[in-house]
Amino acid sequence: MTSALPRAEYPRPDRDRSASWLTLNGEWDLESEAGSATIVVPFAWETAASGVARTWMERGVYRRTATVPAAWGEARVVLCFGAVHHSARVLVDGHEVGSHVGGYDSFEIDVTDHVRPGHAFELVVEVVAPADKREIPHGKQRSIPRDDYDGVSFTPTSGIWQSVWLEARGRTYLAEVAVRGDSLTGFAISGRLAGDAPASASVVARLGVTSVQLERADDGSVTGSLAVPEPRLWSPADPFLYEIELVTDGQPDDRVLVTAGLRRIETRGEQLFLNGERLYVRGVLDQGYWPGTGLTAPSEEALLADIDLAAELGYNLVRKHIKLEEPRWLHHADRVGMLVWAEPPAPSRFTPAAADAFEAQLAPMVERDGNHSSIVVWGLWNEEWGLDWDIPGSPDRAAAAAHSYDTLRALDDTRPIVENSGWSHVRTDLVDWHYYDEDPQRWADNLAAMATGALEHFEVRLGPDFVVDKSLYGSADHPRSGVPILNSEYGAGFTSLERAWSMRWQTQELRRHDRFAGYVYTELADVEHEMAGVVDADRRPKDRGGLVPAHVNATTTLVVDLVPAHAGADIPLPTEPLVLDVHVSHHGPSTVAGRVRAAWSTPGSPSPGGAEVVAESDTVKAEPFVLSEAVTLRVPAPTGVPSARLHLWFVDDADAPQAWTYVDAAPIEAPNRRGARTER
Repeated sequence: MTSALPRAEYPRPDRDRSASWLTLNGEWDLESEAGSATIVVPFAWETAASGVARTWMERGVYRRTATVPAAWGEARVVLCFGAVHHSARVLVDGHEVGSHVGGYDSFEIDVTDHVRPGHAFELVVEVVAPADKREIPHGKQRSIPRDDYDGVSFTPTSGIWQSVWLEARGRTYLAEVAVRGDSLTGFAISGRLAGDAPASASVVARLGVTSVQLERADDGSVTGSLAVPEPRLWSPADPFLYEIELVTDGQPDDRVLVTAGLRRIETRGEQLFLNGERLYVRGVLDQGYWPGTGLTAPSEEALLADIDLAAELGYNLVRKHIKLEEPRWLHHADRVGMLVWAEPPAPSRFTPAAADAFEAQLAPMVERDGNHSSIVVWGLWNEEWGLDWDIPGSPDRAAAAAHSYDTLRALDDTRPIVENSGWSHVRTDLVDWHYYDEDPQRWADNLAAMATGALEHFEVRLGPDFVVDKSLYGSADHPRSGVPILNSEYGAGFTSLERAWSMRWQTQELRRHDRFAGYVYTELADVEHEMAGVVDADRRPKDRGGLVPAHVNATTTLVVDLVPAHAGADIPLPTEPLVLDVHVSHHGPSTVAGRVRAAWSTPGSPSPGGAEVVAESDTVKAEPFVLSEAVTLRVPAPTGVPSARLHLWFVDDADAPQAWTYVDAAPIEAPNRRGARTER
């Protein structure tokens, strides 16, 4: 049976109490400056899906009635909010029961003393969502007055924008629970009790036939460890999750089922390791916007499909960009083995209050999301947004970035942390960089120089008339080696064909340099006016000119010693035999060996199909994470055609294809500049 309620699925499958819960999504009454209306929760009032579609409304009062199920009896009743932007005051039957500030983190209120099972009550949520968002964490939501980065900002998301629900719990219950499997042999468990008897209730953790009673302190905190016989590790190749039942005694007992995996992410020198095995990040940036529903996915299917899409495109990591995504999305990443780089939204102006508001999100972020095995990187600030683009020139701003790192490290010491993604690093576990460049020769040259350490600065266009040089490092004291270095934003091109061309060649150059620990392409899907997606805003594929992104992002790829000229015309159509040097980049666990083959085909063809093999290399071996020596192909020129595509592919010793790329040959012409203005 299909429910007519929007987003009616249980919101917390990773911390499951779905045996007794009630969704409050659906129609609510809304009072605002625009008058009275009906709004559909959980969609922001700016969206068409909400039924309101009103932008720049700063206040709204939500109202509805609800009834606690009579079957809940003596259970405690907890009111849960996925997210409300930006501040919320909550009333039950006219009495304030709680409030919350922060537009992206979840919160809950124990309303047991204000409701009765089997009886209706009135629920009111008063929301304030400032149009001027500059000193509050708001990510990519547009502000008035505008942000420095307004050109990459989108329609705001205000009011209730994630699910609201009631949950039955035991008389004493775990309000917080952290489960960490970094030992790879068992789980470290900690939590905080609330309810009737937090200082005296006992908590038992069960996994199959194994159980352990957690130690309890007088302040209601609990700790313990749960050994796992014959442990099975979590990884992208085998995303195995354990289900740990935590039972707190009471009348009734509280039961919550927590999913977690045994996995360890760490840095060793300039390399990343997952469970002791080398990890190379092949990531894509995802902003989590949908047409008509904004930051809220229109359905669970749409929410989870983005992870599946990223996997189909060959990516092993999603950088969820300055947005705390729904727990169901993270749970799906856990289940399918998609790695996640998670980061909170930032403000856009630096003040002590803004820095404090940014850091206030960190403890709720770790408490809610820290159990997810898929999260392998915590990000913090992005491109000095909220630090006025001035870490190097401002000790106060540099200190704020470093302090946020220290704050997050104290909350979670199990993951690498990036304190300011993009450049100007002062205290970080990963030196990441954002670099956009349309020129293929400059891209290749600068990457080579960054890989050797000869280049620390690169050009960044912060506005149409504002170009600066940014450095990887925010101070002379930051170590120049010994920390993993990786790209976390790149991409170029204005048409879909140009973007596919740039993806192919720019990713190749990233794979050329073994020093780099990975990359993150910008981006998965278009958002409003930003057309940088591999797919459009409706998640439909674009014309990529025959490019298969999964080939670009595969474990094994080809690297051609060639700097291309133009999209659709990498090289002139040869009239003599073409000599190409080709390398193999392999990030698998063991050596691969095979040969590179070549075949001419028609322009735009996605594969060689049944085309004749016109050249084959000598045997080449590729060691894991080491670019192979070049093999040389001597390819006869095509005849009788104005343009052609040269397919190149690597087959292993069993003659199975393992990697693909291509080179387009066509006339190369100078850009048409007829009619250009000339200086008099």
